Amino acid sequence: MASADVAATSVKTDGARVNKHKADWRGWKFMWPFAVVFVFVFIIPIVYAVYISFFKKQMIGGTRFVGVENYARLLQDGQFWSSVGRVALFTVVQVPIMLFLAAAMALAIDSMKLHGTKFFRISTFLPYAVPAVVSTLIWGFVYGAKYGLVGSLNGFLGTDIDMFDPSVLLASIGNINTWEFTGYNMLIFYSSLSTIPHSLYEAASIDGASEWQIVKSIKLPELRGSLAITVIFSIIGSFQLFNEPSILQSMVPGNAITTYYTPNMYAYNLSFSGNQSNYAAALAIVMAVITMAIAYAVQLRSMKEQMR
Repeated sequence: MASADVAATSVKTDGARVNKHKADWRGWKFMWPFAVVFVFVFIIPIVYAVYISFFKKQMIGGTRFVGVENYARLLQDGQFWSSVGRVALFTVVQVPIMLFLAAAMALAIDSMKLHGTKFFRISTFLPYAVPAVVSTLIWGFVYGAKYGLVGSLNGFLGTDIDMFDPSVLLASIGNINTWEFTGYNMLIFYSSLSTIPHSLYEAASIDGASEWQIVKSIKLPELRGSLAITVIFSIIGSFQLFNEPSILQSMVPGNAITTYYTPNMYAYNLSFSGNQSNYAAALAIVMAVITMAIAYAVQLRSMKEQMR
């Protein structure tokens, strides 16, 4: 009897192991549609871009292997580094302003003292729902010194403001980006604030804490995690700047927006206008490495601050 019980227990154990193994594979079966799409639209294009970056297309001799020649050329390309410096300046100035406005809006909504909270939340998020091309066209006509709102204000006030002047053009593009993405970041901050129990606010009020003290001691520390996420997303988005300057290029007089105004514009024009897809691939790979390095550094810094 004892041996029979042991055998039955062994059969049950083996069956449980088999069932557990099958259950694991059933979970993977749910993942394979995403995995297939991910490989075809993400992994394979990256591998292909890395592959073609080691080649060079020539009018005579066809495509030949050149190793890291494209990368060496890129390191000495003044136009590339000019575009990198431009988006770096754009990131350093635009991202803090945008996130500050987003955090202020989220705190205002969370205070429950703002009239028309639902309308304010929806209207703030609405620009994010507008496609970037449409947003740029709208602001392009607003900026117009001859036909837009700025031109009308100049005629009314007797001023000579030109939002397309090369000295302020980058700030004009930054204003468009801020208008587009402030509402999106505001919702991230507001969602983070919504997780705070209201009992903490009540306890702080009973202890005599002012509204500013509640914000400083309870709300702002809660925003650290979401702040790290928004900073990383914003940095990645800023280094991928393309739509706004590309659309404004036909609206801005002269040659203020060059073909290498941003790295993405430079890569696009090299590939589709200059027939230098291999060099453009090397540029894209280098920009991806730079962006990932900066985002990873921000993430590490955020993790260290949260562990304190």
